[in-house]
Amino acid sequence: MIARRLADEGRQVIAVDMRNHGASPWYPDHNYFAMAQDLAEVIEDKLGSRADVIGHSMGGKAAMMLALTRPELVQRLVVADIAPVTYTHSHIASIDAMKAVDLQAVTTRAEAAAALNMDTATTNLLLQSLDMANHRWKLNLDTLGREIKTIAGFPQTGLQYHGHALFLRGAESDYVQPEHRETIRTMFTRPHFAKIPGAGHWLQAEKPAEFFTAVSAYLCKDFEVEHPRTPALA
Repeated sequence: MIARRLADEGRQVIAVDMRNHGASPWYPDHNYFAMAQDLAEVIEDKLGSRADVIGHSMGGKAAMMLALTRPELVQRLVVADIAPVTYTHSHIASIDAMKAVDLQAVTTRAEAAAALNMDTATTNLLLQSLDMANHRWKLNLDTLGREIKTIAGFPQTGLQYHGHALFLRGAESDYVQPEHRETIRTMFTRPHFAKIPGAGHWLQAEKPAEFFTAVSAYLCKDFEVEHPRTPALA
């Protein structure tokens, strides 16, 4: 929905599956330097110009690393409900739950949902990565499980991004804490902070209209130089 509505504004939008996710290639490694390089290659190959880059959670960390290491490719940055810090949160329970599902035995998404045995929001999210026709998850679960500590962390590069960066969080989420702002400011010298009331970590799914409104207003805002139709990488 978000990508489609941004496109309706006249933007060229590319929605990227991160490595080891969706239709993107699977690799044995999964770190933020590699993911940032993946994004850089997409921008250079598909757009050929600077892009507004939007990322959520792990994708937000990859977007931050892109901005830090290849700032010439990033016009504006949107980071959804994540900070450039190491988390104790772990999605290993979700990975283990997906691995435990007998995909040869389940015949419907309802059966897969029951086998996952997780909360409704998490289940609905995980089922988006289920390829029922081919009895497989569209996720490289082995690599993601092995790299879970790398995913939870964030490398300290000593680099800074001097463009504008919106840090948008869910008001009910605990991923971005007040004390994270100082860390953010050491890396991103023009940060903007906003929150979406009533939203948790999956803010773009829980409050899509509010998320779009906040992102669109930021991307269209006239800072020093107006770029109203900059391509977007989401």
